[in-house]
Amino acid sequence: MATEQLTEQGPDASDDRGDLAGVLRYYELAKRAEWQVRDLPWGEVPPIPEYSGSPEKIARRRDMWRSVVTQQLQADELAVEMAAQLFSLAPDREAKLYYTTMVQDEARHTEAWLKLTDEVGGRGERDPYLDRLVEMTLGADTLEEKVFGIQVFYERLIIPRFRMIARASQGTVLEDLCNRLTVDDGIHHRSGVAYERVLLQGASRKTKQKLVEAGNRLLPVFVQHALWRPKAREVIGRLMRETDMRMLKEDIEHGVRLAKSFGLDVSEIRIPV
Repeated sequence: MATEQLTEQGPDASDDRGDLAGVLRYYELAKRAEWQVRDLPWGEVPPIPEYSGSPEKIARRRDMWRSVVTQQLQADELAVEMAAQLFSLAPDREAKLYYTTMVQDEARHTEAWLKLTDEVGGRGERDPYLDRLVEMTLGADTLEEKVFGIQVFYERLIIPRFRMIARASQGTVLEDLCNRLTVDDGIHHRSGVAYERVLLQGASRKTKQKLVEAGNRLLPVFVQHALWRPKAREVIGRLMRETDMRMLKEDIEHGVRLAKSFGLDVSEIRIPV
């Protein structure tokens, strides 16, 4: 029930506790929401949407879906590294407990994507901008930067994408997986918001300024990532350009509002869209 309520109220509902007890709450919620890769409907429904038509049309559609699966596999492979780094660096017991669940979640997500990748015929094209974003985040100087980038920003922005993928792949393993990840990443995002508030309560002005400067470095690369499409989805990418730009602008503006809610001076944030 707690997981269902979280999904209904959305990942961005305010958490007025703003303390480590709030972070611990998300540890307990994550434990209740745990699932296993074997729980997915393997063999009961198709892995991805199936189509009729010429062999060429079927192959193009399969390549398109394989590119979707590949991009999410890439993201979760990198998320394992980021979650492990947060676990290693977090000084607070409550946060460490939470990050044990996040590391397990990201590893489980990667396991599911790897299995789904095998089902759809292997990997597609890799997103070079996503690699760069993660490299920059892993190399960030402060824990505050890492938590904001990984949980407050990245984890939130993927949730509407998972919902879009699920709507477009009804009756498949992919739909089931995306629905589960929507819940998991909602918990990751909310816990990150709670912990970021704790970290910034005692942060120096210099630390807060570094967080804003990091945002300005990351945003141009994030824009490139958000608008990039592999060759298998170039045509759809052109058709979706207006929607992509609208969602991109909303994502960045929401991130700026969240930063402002943490007491950061966002007047120097440059929105590159």
